[in-house]
Amino acid sequence: LCWPRSGGIRGGGAMDLFGDLRRMNKRQLYYQVLNFAMIVSSALMIWKGLIVVTGSESPIVVVLSGSMEPAFHRGDLLFLTNFYDDPIRAGEIVVFKVEGRDIPIVHRVIKVHEKGNGNVKFLTKGDNNEVDDRGLYKEGQNWLEKKDVVGRARGFLPYVGMVTIIMNDYPKFKYALLAVMGAYVLLKRES
Repeated sequence: LCWPRSGGIRGGGAMDLFGDLRRMNKRQLYYQVLNFAMIVSSALMIWKGLIVVTGSESPIVVVLSGSMEPAFHRGDLLFLTNFYDDPIRAGEIVVFKVEGRDIPIVHRVIKVHEKGNGNVKFLTKGDNNEVDDRGLYKEGQNWLEKKDVVGRARGFLPYVGMVTIIMNDYPKFKYALLAVMGAYVLLKRES
């Protein structure tokens, strides 16, 4: 990683950073800010595109606990789809949200009840858990419905999500990493 005109990172790295910002003329600074804005908006467009293509409000999630071991481990990155017409079947791994909990849960469907009117209710359980998930559902709820499903696991990358877990566990690291990336984008000059 090299900063422009500084020859590398020196002891006064923050001072070099601000010095480089001061030496930029307004046109260069606007150009760099626009570059940064394009990167952020491109990432958002890709995310929104994935939402449309997969039918899931969260097309990519990170496994945060060991409740699904050995199928998935903490830090695995899951790719989800959520097409409403696809039937829910026992054995399928779903990601669901329940009232009162902010974080979605990744567990396996163990029982499905289908009624003649098309109403489907199902029960989930973590592969590594002793009991089903009724204790995780909102009070008085014994079954999940399709409206509770965020997505269904279609693929995964092992341990790629550990970066997300580390950034959540150590917020100072997250802010430092974001600051360095933002400074790099703002100060990077085309050659």
